[in-house]
Amino acid sequence: GGRGGRGGRGRGEYYKNKYGNKRGRSDGHGGRGRGVEDGNYGGTGTLKSNRVFDFNDISAQLYRIDGKSYPAYHDLEGTWKDNVLGFDLTINRTQSDPFAAPTRCRVVVKAGTARLPSSSYSNKVRAIAAADYIHRAFHNVCNNELRANQSIQGGKGWSGPKGGDIQIMAPNQFVIEQSAVQVMSSGNVVAQFTVNLPARGRTILAEKAIEIFTQSIPFMIKKSLLFSSFNETNFKHHVLNIEDQQWLRTQLDSNNLVAFVSDGSLLPRRSGVDDRPYDGPNATLFYSPDSMKVEFKLPNGNKVITGMGFKKGVTLIVGGGFNGKSTLLDALQFGVYNKIPGDGREYVVSIMESTKIRAEDGRNVCDVNITPFIDNLPFGKDTSRFSSLDASGSTSQAANIMEAIEMGSKCLLLDEDTCATNFMIRDEKMIELVSPNKEPITPFIRKVRPMFSNHGVSTILVVGGTGDYFSVADTVIMMDSYECVDVTAEARAIAQKGSRVESDDHFGFISVRCPDGKLFVPNHKVTARSENVISYGDIDIDLIALEQIAAKPQTTAISCALQKISILAKDGRKSILELCEELDLLIDKNGLDYLSPDNLHGGFSRPRRFEIAGAINRFRKNKCMVQK
Repeated sequence: GGRGGRGGRGRGEYYKNKYGNKRGRSDGHGGRGRGVEDGNYGGTGTLKSNRVFDFNDISAQLYRIDGKSYPAYHDLEGTWKDNVLGFDLTINRTQSDPFAAPTRCRVVVKAGTARLPSSSYSNKVRAIAAADYIHRAFHNVCNNELRANQSIQGGKGWSGPKGGDIQIMAPNQFVIEQSAVQVMSSGNVVAQFTVNLPARGRTILAEKAIEIFTQSIPFMIKKSLLFSSFNETNFKHHVLNIEDQQWLRTQLDSNNLVAFVSDGSLLPRRSGVDDRPYDGPNATLFYSPDSMKVEFKLPNGNKVITGMGFKKGVTLIVGGGFNGKSTLLDALQFGVYNKIPGDGREYVVSIMESTKIRAEDGRNVCDVNITPFIDNLPFGKDTSRFSSLDASGSTSQAANIMEAIEMGSKCLLLDEDTCATNFMIRDEKMIELVSPNKEPITPFIRKVRPMFSNHGVSTILVVGGTGDYFSVADTVIMMDSYECVDVTAEARAIAQKGSRVESDDHFGFISVRCPDGKLFVPNHKVTARSENVISYGDIDIDLIALEQIAAKPQTTAISCALQKISILAKDGRKSILELCEELDLLIDKNGLDYLSPDNLHGGFSRPRRFEIAGAINRFRKNKCMVQK
């Protein structure tokens, strides 16, 4: 309740009378108030999280340290078991200062208390979907119901009360395995969140802390972690809808498809920084042209959906500016993730091996074979083992493609707006002026077909400025005011009128590279500064070109995955693909907590191996990777 910080003297007397003579189960350190230099308080000492307490004693423990120096909160570290309500609360790494990063907590609600239907976690996809629903419920309670009742908010000035807020990682439109909430195979529900422990100045406010631990947290458990608090119909729909999306994605390959967009999908988003569905006037729903329509019967509810299938091979998306070409491609690039019901893109799916490609001026490239695209550089520079600290637009795009194929990508997504023009095409006039023996770049248009025939890598390309690609395309679709039209026949007829582009017979070989784990040992702190930047010791890793990163929690997970590379690749013999596959298996076995064990890290979303490899490839250290 909202009793305020200074106005609670009456309750303070109550707690003093009730708990004042009880020592709880402390080791006695809390009362010393020796400040952050003491190892028990400053975060450098041994964690006490292996200690076990009775949750009924937490009020006594808090009142005993009331008014003491803030680091005395470390006496709370450990697991507090509530055998009546059926949950365990683990407090780890309590903050040593009111302005430090908040305290990490974990609640485990036993299966018998949570009482989730066993069908909601009978396989991994359902368990992830159920956890996602619960995560959103927890976040909603935390940011709406609970916040409305908070008596202390942050930022009240030095002498006023500070802290008291409870936070959990914010969800987004995507349903991705994450560490904030998990549903275990046992039916236990695990929630990981942070608590900003309350203080006035640097002294402990026990009364407010007691309110947090004995009222707010139990309230959040009852309102968001127990099946009895859910709308059963909505919960079931959420779980089954996610399972249908995942099933649909698994059907693409056997149906000779790399992507599918269902009829009735709403593709536009509200803005470049708001991924929710567009809610303005004139929103146009997507419908497939009849010539490309396919149908699937979903496993849950006998529902049949129809839509446009993108066949394996080379597909062009053409059309005038502002007609929806890039919007469609954006939907496809995020088709590797499931979405929440109501997103509008629920049944827009792409194979998991889809990779967005772009030019990336200035990126680091390490020992990549780019000879399929670039060879015979001036001064005899070897492009079979190309390295650069400042790659050009064309060399960076060549490296991005070769690295994606090295990691097993089977579908490349490109938009001419973000590609290097000289990498994509050379017209007849330019060839006449600059002869092929003077041009080191083999344009993508000559390699797109052998890339598919030799390596099984399809391409979906947005193009609006050149028709030369018509002659190498299997399918051409046109976006006209967000409506999709099959113009393959017309494009082929136009292509036959002009000179045909000559494709190469062979694509070229794909390099296999091995990271040197010793070079990935960080020399300073590692942190994800934003969705696009990782500070790795004294090195900044720029991920802005990895457009399929869905949110910062994935970047946070990548930053921890890189530190695992220093261990898994210490002998330098495993390829980057082998390392990322090994990481995937370890996360499958141990969960995302594997990336940061014992830290109760509730801020991870699972990244794909392509984005982990993308970060490794952009690591700015000389000879950090070497070809086998």
